[in-house]
Amino acid sequence: MSQIKVLFVCMGNICRSPTAEGVFNKLLQDRQLSDRFLVDSAGTHAYHVGNGPDGRAQQTAKKRGVDLSTIRARQVKPNDFEHFDHILAMDADNVAILRDDCPSEHLHKVKRFLDFAPEQDERDVPDPYYGGQNGFEHVFDLVEAASDGFLDSIK
Repeated sequence: MSQIKVLFVCMGNICRSPTAEGVFNKLLQDRQLSDRFLVDSAGTHAYHVGNGPDGRAQQTAKKRGVDLSTIRARQVKPNDFEHFDHILAMDADNVAILRDDCPSEHLHKVKRFLDFAPEQDERDVPDPYYGGQNGFEHVFDLVEAASDGFLDSIK
C-alpha cells in the first residue's frame, strides 16, 4: 500500500506548518497510522531555510507532548506539487501563492487547512510570530482541530 503524502505550508516554515507537521505525526502515532503517511512541512518563502522551529512553537508543542526539535525549515519546491497528495496551507495568502506556482493538474491538492475544522470560527491559522505565547497556544488548538478533521476526511 502506498503512503498518503501530506505537506503543511505556511510562510516561513518555523511556526504554523512545523506545528501542524508535529501535531499530525503525533495523531498518526497515537492512532497507529504512522506507516501509512509521509508528512512534511515547508514555507512559501525562504526566510528561515535550515532553521528549527521558533522556540515558542517548540515550547508550546513540548508542553502538549509533541516534539518539533528535528524539523528544519525549507521552502516549497516545484516537485512538491507532484510528490504530495495533499498540500495544506495555513492561510488564504499562502493558498494564493501555492496556486500561482502550482501546475494546473495538481491544483486540486492545494487546500486551506482550517477547511477541515468547520466548527472553528476562523478560516486562517493566524501567524503567531510577532505576538506572544498565547498566539502559539491558539495556533496549536486550531492545528489540533484541523488535524483531526483532515484525518477523518481521508479515512
